[in-house]
Amino acid sequence: MRRIRVLIAKPGLDGHDRGAKVIARALRDAGMEVIYTGLRKTPEQVVHAALQEDVDVIGISVLSGAHMAIVPRIMKLLEEHGATDVVVIVGGIIPPMDIPKLKALGVDEIFVPGASLDEIVAFIRERVTQKRAHVIPTK
Repeated sequence: MRRIRVLIAKPGLDGHDRGAKVIARALRDAGMEVIYTGLRKTPEQVVHAALQEDVDVIGISVLSGAHMAIVPRIMKLLEEHGATDVVVIVGGIIPPMDIPKLKALGVDEIFVPGASLDEIVAFIRERVTQKRAHVIPTK
C-alpha cells in the first residue's frame, strides 16, 4: 500500500507559516509524503496542486480569519473536480462557532492551537484508512 500523501496549504494573505511547517515535518517524520504549497496560494492553486499530486489529504492552515471564505471555495472546487474522497483538515485560529459550519461543508476535522502532533497524525491515518476502504462513518 502506498504511503499517505498530504498537501499542506497556506491559502490567503496570511504570511505566517511556522505552524504549517511544524505539521509538515511531523507528518513526514511519521512516514507520510508531504507536499507544501508555500505561502499565499489561492483556493484554485491549492486544489490544482492536490489533484496534480494525487494526495489523500489536504491540510489547510489559516491564521488570518479568512477560513469562512477560503475553505468553502476549496470544498466546492474539490466537489467540482470529483475529489470528494480527499480528506480535508483545517488548522489555525478557528472560532468555535465556525467549526460546525466547516464540518457541514465536508471538512473532516478542525485542529486548533493546542492539538497534539500525535493526535493529528493518528486522525489522518485513521481517516485515510477508512476512505481507502470506503467505509466512512456518517458525521
